[in-house]
Amino acid sequence: MSTISLCMIVRDEEEVLGRCLESAADLVDEIIIVDTGSKDQTREIARRFTEKIYEFPWIDDFAAARNFSFSKASCDYCMWLDADDVLAPGDRQRFRELKESLGPGTDVVMLRYNTGFDQQGRVTFSYYRERIIRNRAGMLWKGAVHEVIETKGNVRYSECGVTHRKLRPSDPDRNLRIFEKLLDEGQNLDPRQQFYYGRELYYHQRYHEALRILNAYLQEGRGWLENNIDACRQCAYCWYALGREDEALKALFSSFAYDLPRAETCCDIGQHFLDRESWEQAAYWYTRALECKRQDGLGGFVQPDAYGYLPCIQLCVCLSRLGRQQEAQAYNERAAAFKPDSPAVAYNRSYFQSLGI
Repeated sequence: MSTISLCMIVRDEEEVLGRCLESAADLVDEIIIVDTGSKDQTREIARRFTEKIYEFPWIDDFAAARNFSFSKASCDYCMWLDADDVLAPGDRQRFRELKESLGPGTDVVMLRYNTGFDQQGRVTFSYYRERIIRNRAGMLWKGAVHEVIETKGNVRYSECGVTHRKLRPSDPDRNLRIFEKLLDEGQNLDPRQQFYYGRELYYHQRYHEALRILNAYLQEGRGWLENNIDACRQCAYCWYALGREDEALKALFSSFAYDLPRAETCCDIGQHFLDRESWEQAAYWYTRALECKRQDGLGGFVQPDAYGYLPCIQLCVCLSRLGRQQEAQAYNERAAAFKPDSPAVAYNRSYFQSLGI
């Protein structure tokens, strides 16, 4: 059986590090902890699980820190987790099965990264990340922030997932600060960094700057397909925030130039028309969303609700407003199949009962 080194970079993670390591320690063969300047009990907690604790001075470069952690690994594969990640019980079993089947023919294993959840704990946002990488195979982390490994060789996808569970928000300005430091130093951002810099500008409500960066990214034509599609959506959100609704709709439609429509984009367009009480147009786009095939393996950001629950519940609203109550009720029941405990489904059922349907 292949061996796995768990490689982590940490700083002031006393609240969550124990939880993370308890979920993973018995599944891996070695634990490498790289501390970048903790002032709390992080190192003491780490010592309960491993003696391999190293210091690395923080230089505003996540890739440099992760590469240092990988350099200390001695196993066949390196695996990374953040301190506020966990392997949930079901994923622990899937991980065991994955490890038993991991052989020399695999260079990279992509695992689901579940980062968004509803009140019942169901995943609402996920994407694949390069999670297990053959050691010393020439694959290094790149990017000071939103770092990534450019994978090569035989890449395998697994249904095993990693769950990201924050207890407190991280520094909201950190990523933007790192990007702007790079720019102040005269460094050019590569396409991936441009994309994420534009997103950070949007999050900080610097909409005109975000549009400038994202449009430049798209016009240069060097970006990854899934990021291109998401950049169009980000541009739309900027235009909405600026009150330029027509430009926002154009930005959403521009994503179709890159590939077949994604359900997430169709739902965005459906919401555009629903907000304006254009029920026929909204229903059209929510119907298109239901026709889209979910393809997590493409690596883009996935909102599972967009492929089922959301278009169904919104079609219920649209068709009811159009007087098509029987069809509306049917879509409400389709929505219930995805989320039986949805308050919206329960409300709609009461409404249809009041109509005698």
